[in-house]
Amino acid sequence: MMYPSGLKNLIECLKDLPGIGEKSAERLAFSILNFDGEKLDMFAQAISGIKSIKRCPICNNITDSDLCSICSDKDRVDDMIFVVEKPKDIVLFEKMGNYNGKYHVLDGLISPLDGINPEDINIDNLINRVKNNNVSEVILVFKPSIEGETTMQYIKKVLSKYPVKISKIPIGIPLGTEIDYIDSMTLEMAFEDRKNIS
Repeated sequence: MMYPSGLKNLIECLKDLPGIGEKSAERLAFSILNFDGEKLDMFAQAISGIKSIKRCPICNNITDSDLCSICSDKDRVDDMIFVVEKPKDIVLFEKMGNYNGKYHVLDGLISPLDGINPEDINIDNLINRVKNNNVSEVILVFKPSIEGETTMQYIKKVLSKYPVKISKIPIGIPLGTEIDYIDSMTLEMAFEDRKNIS
């Protein structure tokens, strides 16, 4: 069956989402097609609003302001930085409610087999933050994997010339688990039991 061009275009766009194949895209498109006018307008505005989201120039988190809400918060301490792979990871650690420092988003992990080298992720900005902001501790929080370990060892090496403690959160996180799927209590326990690696 030939779909009308608007529906066909929507299906093609939905197929670009991770884990969405042809059948799922069709199912989602027909669900959206059944929205009433008001809900459809809201949905369209929400998607259009994403265009205003950018990266914080300090930590590389997502924001719709000049700085993200964490970097602009004067009540947070500047001398501790949680280093994460992606912006979504920040939300998980914020749910713990007991961390009052800043963050740094790498946007990936070192993976030579995939052609991702240190210069391809946001490590240089991290070095500059440590060098220029009297940072006392950098906490590395990556998924337990070869890429995570490689990235951790590289950061440890490049920061070794600075008087900064480098730690990682170890226990309670099963090998190969994505950070996204770990509950906040496990993360909190791992945070409290972080280990010094420098």
